[in-house]
Amino acid sequence: MKTNKLKMMTIALAVALVSANCDNNDDNNTNTGNEMMDFSGTYVQQDQMARPAINTVFIASGQPKDDFNAAIPSAMGSKYQSIFQSRLMALNPAYDMNALGQSAAAFTGLLATDVLNVSTTKKTTFFDGTNVLTGRALADDVIDVELLLIFGGSAGTSNPQLTSDHVDANDIAFGTNFPYLATAW
Repeated sequence: MKTNKLKMMTIALAVALVSANCDNNDDNNTNTGNEMMDFSGTYVQQDQMARPAINTVFIASGQPKDDFNAAIPSAMGSKYQSIFQSRLMALNPAYDMNALGQSAAAFTGLLATDVLNVSTTKKTTFFDGTNVLTGRALADDVIDVELLLIFGGSAGTSNPQLTSDHVDANDIAFGTNFPYLATAW
């Protein structure tokens, strides 16, 4: 009887150890590169956000926003420019030209194609007064630039109360080493 209890406890212990060490959890990223990844299926783009706040401000919620988010960038301008222009004129009925010298039609045509342009020969910036949409640096105040271009007029000085969100820095400074961002809390 004593031997059977010992055998049963040994078997139970062995099963417990094996069970605890052999699970199907693949969340530990142990892909060695030898396995074939399965990319079959249908994928749908869920969000378009190359320029922050643009689709939030210029596309209404609901189906049009879903359509915009799934749109192919090359088709966005022709499909959404008039919608963007209507919203721009509703936001700023006095809009004539922006600080880039763009009419409402030119500006909203640029905005409606929501892609992040990147220049390989110029400074990477959203807008620094000289370079425009040549990329986006971490420290670029994208919302202030967008507000300035929507409400600031041709000199960028109209409607000063509307050309800044008054958030002039991050709560934590960018690091000097990659990935430069603060760790999540």
